[in-house]
Amino acid sequence: MANSRVQKSAPVCLIENGEDGQLQVIPEALDVLRHIEQPVVVVAVVGLYRTGKSYLMNKLAGQREGFALGSTIQSHTKGIWMWCVPHPTKPDLTLVLLDTEGLGDVEKGDEKNDNWIFALAVLLSSTLVYNSTGTINNNAVQQLHYVTELTEHIKVKSQTDEEDESNEFARFFPSFVWTVRDFTLDLVIDGQQVTADEYLDNSLKLKPGHNKSSQQYNLPRECIRNYFPTRKCFVFTRPTTPENMKRMEELSDSDLEPAFVQQARDFSNHTFAHAQTKTMKGGYTVTGRMLGSLAEAYVKAIRSGQIPCLDNAVLALAQIENNRALDDAISYYLQEMEQWVAYPTETQEELSDLHSRFEKEAVKIFMDKSFKDDDQKFQLKLMESLQKKYQSICERNEKESRKVCESIIMNQFEVLEEKVKDGIYMTTGGYEEYKRDLQDFISRYKEVPSKGIKADEVLKDYLQSKEDIGKAVLAADKSLTEAQRRMEEEQARTEAAERENRAIREQQHVLQQQMEDQERTYRENMEQLLVKMEEDRKNAMQEQEKVIEARLKEQKDLLQQGFNDRAQQMENEISRLREEAQPKSRSWFSNVLETVGNVATLFLPGIAGKALGIGSSLISRFF
Repeated sequence: MANSRVQKSAPVCLIENGEDGQLQVIPEALDVLRHIEQPVVVVAVVGLYRTGKSYLMNKLAGQREGFALGSTIQSHTKGIWMWCVPHPTKPDLTLVLLDTEGLGDVEKGDEKNDNWIFALAVLLSSTLVYNSTGTINNNAVQQLHYVTELTEHIKVKSQTDEEDESNEFARFFPSFVWTVRDFTLDLVIDGQQVTADEYLDNSLKLKPGHNKSSQQYNLPRECIRNYFPTRKCFVFTRPTTPENMKRMEELSDSDLEPAFVQQARDFSNHTFAHAQTKTMKGGYTVTGRMLGSLAEAYVKAIRSGQIPCLDNAVLALAQIENNRALDDAISYYLQEMEQWVAYPTETQEELSDLHSRFEKEAVKIFMDKSFKDDDQKFQLKLMESLQKKYQSICERNEKESRKVCESIIMNQFEVLEEKVKDGIYMTTGGYEEYKRDLQDFISRYKEVPSKGIKADEVLKDYLQSKEDIGKAVLAADKSLTEAQRRMEEEQARTEAAERENRAIREQQHVLQQQMEDQERTYRENMEQLLVKMEEDRKNAMQEQEKVIEARLKEQKDLLQQGFNDRAQQMENEISRLREEAQPKSRSWFSNVLETVGNVATLFLPGIAGKALGIGSSLISRFF
């Protein structure tokens, strides 16, 4: 269920190096993620090996044990381990913790693998925690050289040209938290007390000049500032004595330094309150199941010698999720119709009302679960599929009605047919008796409830099949004059014509209702499509505004530090971002609806000549 909460479990390995030395996604972890329909907050921790990363993740999970801590100089975590726990303050979200293999492990000595682990942590997380020890000095910043190599390990767009995409990273990268362990200094700069955030900003200041030394100094700082506009810093004192550090899993908070306990609590509270839900390019929310698919897509690209691409991952995931959304919506509709439709329905309106009710919810299910259906291909499939399913249900309803009516006729007219068979009406005055019995049985037939929408047609067909019997009885009745016989024949033809007209009107009413159903189907789909497009537009705008806000802050910092040239470059980028953030016009929405309407007319003939008017009416409500 979409709102079911994940149960606490043990950490599992999400990504590891296989026997062939290549990264691979572990099926057990994917199975855990597949059962998480909630949006996820993904917190990944990276850093040099043996810096205490796993302890922070255990704190976020609310446990002393979980991710292996280890107490030797050897790296304990291999690959990327995952722990899915209920979010402690937001019940509609699941917290996914990723503990990564320590970077720079001398025993492993594989810098290429380190770069991929770092890149995957960036790609999969919504908050990236970089954990280090000591202070944030130049050496510490230079050790974070992995960030300078992200352009070689992550692509935003699928095009093959050599365009620098690093300016795009800020839109899609996670927020950045630098945690400094075993911090022993005072947070004082130039004699002034500062916060940990100000300490981090000061450490990331650029050095003036264009010589090689300045460029080497500035490169990792520029990357951190540009790629991760949302930054936070926490400093931690040493938690306990060196001897006790060897058994951290056994220690309670009362065994640790009070200052460290408070710092760890502040870090956790900040994470719970401010770590955002994981989203993809375009602002689409990621569920646990989708996170697993993303991990598979990125690792597949790495294994094939390609660079993981955000565009490609989103498109691949959209295919998977939109097919699933389509299947879920159709399954819901069929399940509910099967449960609620009592065949045959008394009227077409009764069936139509159920169809309308469950189709509306099915479309909503599709809209909630689908994303990036840019050409509305999957929504058109949904419309066509539901129309075919509804048509099949209508046909079944007609067959069931016909079957019920034929059974009632067999029972009600059985006595009359026996009399005909025995020749009882083939006497003088027999036609009057035949007519009286026939009208009596017709009245009884009409009084029987729950015959459905074919009641008049089935009666008409039956009586039409018995016309020769009526003529024979009339011819055999010697009590009637020729004039009376002609009058009776004319009356029989008139009654037959009336029954024919009633059956035609009955069928026309059904067809008219079905055409109205098609118009309502189109209107419902287009209304929900407009709502979704508007929501997507707002999400994209928020994503863009967030980047613009961060760029303005960065520009202000550059100006204050005297980097006017860089600030001007930033101004050009901000102008470009503002142009991209312009809202889509009314004509753009109209063109989308017109295109959908043209295709939908092929399987919804009831909207022919009306689609454009329906679209214009709906758009006027949004603009």
